[in-house]
Amino acid sequence: MRRRTLLGAALAAPLALGGCGADDDALTFFFQARPEEARVRLTLIEAFQRLHPEIKVRTIMSGPDPLQQMLTYCAGGKCPDVMMAWELLYAGLAERGVLLDLRTLLDREPAYAAELRRDSYPTLYDTFTYAGGQYALPEQWSGVFLYYNRQLFAAAGIVPPARWAEAWTFDEFLAATGELTRRTGERTTQWGFADAWVPYFSAACFGMNNGADWFTPAVDPTRTNLGDPRFAAGFQFYADLAVRHRVAPKVADQQSVSAPDLFRRGRAAMAMGGHWLYSEFAGHDDLAIDLTVLPRGPRGGPGAVTDVGCTGLSIAADSPRIEQAWEFVKFATGPVGQAIVASSGLFVPVLQSAMASPGFAAAHRAIGNLEVMTGGPAASRPLPVTPAWGKVSALLERSGNRVLRGAATAESLGGSCASDIDAVLSAHA
Repeated sequence: MRRRTLLGAALAAPLALGGCGADDDALTFFFQARPEEARVRLTLIEAFQRLHPEIKVRTIMSGPDPLQQMLTYCAGGKCPDVMMAWELLYAGLAERGVLLDLRTLLDREPAYAAELRRDSYPTLYDTFTYAGGQYALPEQWSGVFLYYNRQLFAAAGIVPPARWAEAWTFDEFLAATGELTRRTGERTTQWGFADAWVPYFSAACFGMNNGADWFTPAVDPTRTNLGDPRFAAGFQFYADLAVRHRVAPKVADQQSVSAPDLFRRGRAAMAMGGHWLYSEFAGHDDLAIDLTVLPRGPRGGPGAVTDVGCTGLSIAADSPRIEQAWEFVKFATGPVGQAIVASSGLFVPVLQSAMASPGFAAAHRAIGNLEVMTGGPAASRPLPVTPAWGKVSALLERSGNRVLRGAATAESLGGSCASDIDAVLSAHA
């Protein structure tokens, strides 16, 4: 997934790279980031070390497969002390006993724990609650929403919604994408919509916006709702944008030019993605951007929803530096660290106080509809949290992509695909 695989970035010299085998007593911090995101990490670390000069932090950059890399480290007895946690991956590590249940530390500080809970968004905090344990604390939110080109929208006379509670309908969204699509003969010179995320995940968001959860329950699910007619209709609506209505590039079309490139060049009026794209789109004189929300289907709620899309910080269960690691996790996920995140412009904070801070608004001056970001966590719905996610994802991708290519209908997902996924979930339970 694009926001979860920001891979292979070369870091600035102050960030140390390497494995977990160093003999020094530094606290090791494993994470994944692009270069500009790595610089925010460095800022956090420097601020932390000013408060705790006695705790040295050594960073370890993730490779292409962070889950396998962490398992390899930990199997060798050299697990990083602090690890970035992904909502779709951490459950497997928790079940293997790799991650510490942070309740053991939160229970020692009830006043701090209560205040953190009050300041947190429940959907984000609870994303990292699995099998009765708290295996990470959230550190950043991304979610997905729609970037739009203000000039192209103004020329078409379209004013998109600015709040999740006042979302446009599928019909309104389709009409807008049609107005914003331009063709010369058979050649499309401007698309109404382009997807900069993972297509079958995006289609699932459209399914959820038609009134059906993706999995039940979201944490440790026992079944998928691919066969729910509401979910299938939303999934199909997304697929039809490309294969039927031709207002969005087909999956094959994006192999030659990416959705972010289309949007940057003014060849797509909207791009679906998360905050990780903000630094790519903002600050360009020839690209005036703003944000709008996803559309809701006829069987959806009064407002639109997005996916949780957050990462957290975990502590290795066998870390010899649990106390130092806890101080770092508290700092990075608490008010001071989150204020740094808010003012960076590269991440969206996970605390309500940081989200409302002047620093966050100042870092996003290019955005008029800032409530799309600030209201996003409350409008988030969780992605499935299961140790069986690897197998489930492979089944979803194979069947979902057939629908997105127009080779099958979304109703077909309720057949063997749903049965196979339910069997995987049942076997795990």
